[in-house]
Amino acid sequence: MSDNNPTPSPAFDANDFLEKDRAFTVLSDSIRPANKTALFDALAAAGITSVLVHFDGSGDSGQIEDVDATAGDQPAEIPNGNIEIAQIRWGDANIERTTLSVRDAIESLAYDFLEQTHGGWENNEGAYGEFTFDVAQRTITLDYNERVETSEYSQHMF
Repeated sequence: MSDNNPTPSPAFDANDFLEKDRAFTVLSDSIRPANKTALFDALAAAGITSVLVHFDGSGDSGQIEDVDATAGDQPAEIPNGNIEIAQIRWGDANIERTTLSVRDAIESLAYDFLEQTHGGWENNEGAYGEFTFDVAQRTITLDYNERVETSEYSQHMF
């Protein structure tokens, strides 16, 4: 049996969407300093000087491939402890406090930064790159490479 009178979908409200997106950006920016501080404090306490997070995505899926830490010039293990970070969801004004392992917190921040700067990084040909967490400088740098497939067509009639 079919319904000949389907319920119409509400019209898309671009202004509402833009306002929600602005609110999400403001909230994201507000939680970032404390999350970075918690993570960098845990890394510094363990003697970690840098962390590299390698990611790769294509074909509508993507993942973090590796998380490598160093202490000075030597490879090091990510500390086993837990840290508390703030997390948000798009369209929700509530800030959730979550306790994660240090490794999971690193990955969570990397995924959040990817979504904020290059949403859809895993789609089609995708993208790859790495985050560098510099513990002494307390900075996170994203080196991002987007794959692009192109096609050029010409037709000549003489």
